[in-house]
Amino acid sequence: MKLVPVAVKCPLRRHFDYEVPPALVETLQPGMRVRVPFGRREAIGLTLEAPADITIEGDAEASRYRPLIELLDDSPLLDAELMTSLRWAADYYQHPIGEVVAAALPAALRRGAARSAAEARWLYITDAGREALPERRRRAPRQAELLDALAEQPMPLEDAPASVARSLRERGLAEIAPPPEPTEAPPEPAAPPAAVTLTAAQQTALDALPDKGFAVSVLQGVTGSGKTELYLRQMRADLAAGRQALLLVPEIGLTPQLMARARERLGGAVIGYHSGMTDAARLAAWRRVDAGEPLLVVGTRSAVWLPFRKLARVAVDEEHDVSFKQQDGFRYSARDVAVLRARAVEAPVVLGSATPSLETLHNADTGRYQRVLLDERALAAPGAKLHLLDARGQRLRGGMTPDLARAVQRHVGEGGQVLLFVNRRGYAPALLCHDCGWGASCRACDARMTWHKTRDRLLCHHCGAVHPVPSSCPSCGSAELRAAGFGTERVEEQLQKLLPESRIARADSDVMQRTGAWDRLRAEVLAGEVQVLVGTQMLAKGHDFPGITLVGIASVDQALFSSDLRATERMAQLVTQVAGRAGRGNRAGEVLLQTHVPEHPLLKRLLDDGYEAFAKDLLEERAASQLPPSHPLALLRAESAAEAAATQFLEVAAEIIRAAGAEALGPIPAPMLRRAGRWRAQLWLQAPSRAALQRALSRAAPELEGHRLGRRVRWGIDVDPADTL
Repeated sequence: MKLVPVAVKCPLRRHFDYEVPPALVETLQPGMRVRVPFGRREAIGLTLEAPADITIEGDAEASRYRPLIELLDDSPLLDAELMTSLRWAADYYQHPIGEVVAAALPAALRRGAARSAAEARWLYITDAGREALPERRRRAPRQAELLDALAEQPMPLEDAPASVARSLRERGLAEIAPPPEPTEAPPEPAAPPAAVTLTAAQQTALDALPDKGFAVSVLQGVTGSGKTELYLRQMRADLAAGRQALLLVPEIGLTPQLMARARERLGGAVIGYHSGMTDAARLAAWRRVDAGEPLLVVGTRSAVWLPFRKLARVAVDEEHDVSFKQQDGFRYSARDVAVLRARAVEAPVVLGSATPSLETLHNADTGRYQRVLLDERALAAPGAKLHLLDARGQRLRGGMTPDLARAVQRHVGEGGQVLLFVNRRGYAPALLCHDCGWGASCRACDARMTWHKTRDRLLCHHCGAVHPVPSSCPSCGSAELRAAGFGTERVEEQLQKLLPESRIARADSDVMQRTGAWDRLRAEVLAGEVQVLVGTQMLAKGHDFPGITLVGIASVDQALFSSDLRATERMAQLVTQVAGRAGRGNRAGEVLLQTHVPEHPLLKRLLDDGYEAFAKDLLEERAASQLPPSHPLALLRAESAAEAAATQFLEVAAEIIRAAGAEALGPIPAPMLRRAGRWRAQLWLQAPSRAALQRALSRAAPELEGHRLGRRVRWGIDVDPADTL
């Protein structure tokens, strides 16, 4: 019997073997999609290897292997390099191979879409199908539902339920044909590339960046130094030579700005790839990359899995950003996978940031990465100096001290624009009773409900629960319910009182959800129609607003006392990045940071000596504590509906992991013990080296999966965790 291993999307850390029909033995290769029986349903999986012989003894053993149903591709969908990268990621991040493969494919391809538009198959209703509709409605509701949809318009075959579509085709009620003729107008020809003169500092940095061959360069440039221009300068030559390039960005909101700039510089062949696109748009982009078109792809995390055929260069902008690490499910680092894929095809990599991550700085210090400094701004105005505002004893109105409020009025009055950074959305992070102390808490989480005044609702930012705002205290009946703390809504409200004639705009996930909302707001800010912009972290990531002359940071005090291992590193990066939004035009900028702990040594080190010195101290502290990046770390997280179950599982897991050769610290309760109604705990897993930790995890994971307690809880391994909360 010939068997082929297939990766099917499911939470089991294994592949599944299927019998190969004789007609497909010579055709089947690794990286091809097949339709297979999976339990009581059919699934689409990806072959991992070529068919292999297996000796079968008896009918009972033969019955264990079910034949695959259909081969969907004429040639491998994913090439050997990408298949190797996917298998590496499944092993390194200790995640089921089927879910890893699924993460690399657009949803349409996972449903069976054709590899290319020319090969696409669409389902159409036939005349017999139209005649049979009344009878199908009585006898076969699912078939009638699909026929009704097809009577309105044809659909891609992969969008139709497979078994229902097959039944209709067998009865002659539906048929397959090429896709309808496109009705959209062809894209306009691209404008010729714009010419830009580099500064002397930019030219020196560009000359230091490798042009060919695998090497990782850390382009450490102050905010406004023109790092993006250097990426694009190198990529223009790649596209002219018929090659492909990848520019990874941390947020969807950055892609329109960067794509517009890239098209100015490169003359056109620039596409986006991110989760904000429709399935059809993502499939179209995937097909263009797969066809080997000379392209620059500007994308977020998932773009790292595109099937590049001629990858010549990779750049990761704002490489320090935590958004490059997937925070649930398949917890991979897009930055690290990008380096892996570039190494496989001998392409150079540039990691750009004004505030490189500690991991990247450690790799540079140990000689694995080359560091290229760009410490001069390419802008007319000098960099802004950051000043502390002592908030102790001050009466804060809408989260602002009197000094910050006066500075906002002054800059707006002088014709400047202001950016206020507030790291909380909503009106207030807590609603309290002034008489008895009752607080609005989430029933499913160990967290306060956030008051969203514009929606007149209490929201839990952890599980999404929504409750009405009570008119009186549920505990004592008092009407003295008061907001505690401040969020973006409260700051916006106060600014509208402070500057009644000015346009105040808010940028957070509550108001930026609608398609095109960020593009519209960005255009209004650039046009000078917005005087004050209030927002959360989405404003700290590479946006270029030349009119902003004042940046105010409401507070970073929470990060200074957080239990998260990486909180202070992120605080320093955030402060430096937000400060870099000021003075990007012709006028000098000003940056004000409010704090109740102005004498805190970490803040003083950051302000007095800069991010580089701050990071150096953190690296030394981490090394002395045997923590990342000098020492590897993984977390085993578990959660359960029963309070004790997660801890019981982790106690067993600790013994298994220690026997496998790693150190297990815990179990300890998660900092948020209960979230979404489930109790949470974790183990810290360490070993002398990354290889030793990987060996231990590989030995332990199958045993954990098979343990009876492991089947009663949700658990997962997070290798190189981005947070420890």
